[in-house]
Amino acid sequence: MPTLEQARQWYSDADPVHDFAHIQRVYAMAERLAAAEGADLEIVRAAALLHDAEGSRAGSSARAGHHLASADFAAEVLSAEGWAADRIAAVQHCIRAHRFRDNREPPATPEARVIFDADKLDVIGAVGVARVIAYAVKVGQPVFAPPSARFLASGEPEPDEPHSAYHEFLFKLSRIRERLFTPAARQIAEERHDYIAGFFERLQQEMAAER
Repeated sequence: MPTLEQARQWYSDADPVHDFAHIQRVYAMAERLAAAEGADLEIVRAAALLHDAEGSRAGSSARAGHHLASADFAAEVLSAEGWAADRIAAVQHCIRAHRFRDNREPPATPEARVIFDADKLDVIGAVGVARVIAYAVKVGQPVFAPPSARFLASGEPEPDEPHSAYHEFLFKLSRIRERLFTPAARQIAEERHDYIAGFFERLQQEMAAER
């Protein structure tokens, strides 16, 4: 079974949004959700440690396919440890199914649903605020920019419209609680959603000099 200390090396040069601290939080939350949902804890732990192991390095252009590359890497790691093929496949499914923007392989097992939910809970709440701002700064986008009417209606930006942290909240983070699978995660998400929604409402007001 891979350990947290072993996993640390896989994220030594990760970007600040998908770094080892993120892995530690997802690992702890996945354990909590697995206990509540009766999921296989060994599968969940391995998937939590490996789900961002590839494609998260600072400056990497492979982020869009990181879940696929990480699943391949997981097979290498677990095969070297002597895991059975069916259990390796179970971990790989968890990893391939965790990406929000790719629904080609939706979470089909309790373990995959736990990993999806644990990972998504980390993008809302106070940590979610910190992460979305950090990512905007990392890719050279503003923390706030007024969204266009087109973006508000369809999620499609106007030409040259920035994708600010506020845009990401509207496009993705505001929808997270609706996409979660497990009852335990949905309960946790309520307070976290209120926190991040309140933050961006206040930010919008302050940017408009309303507060």
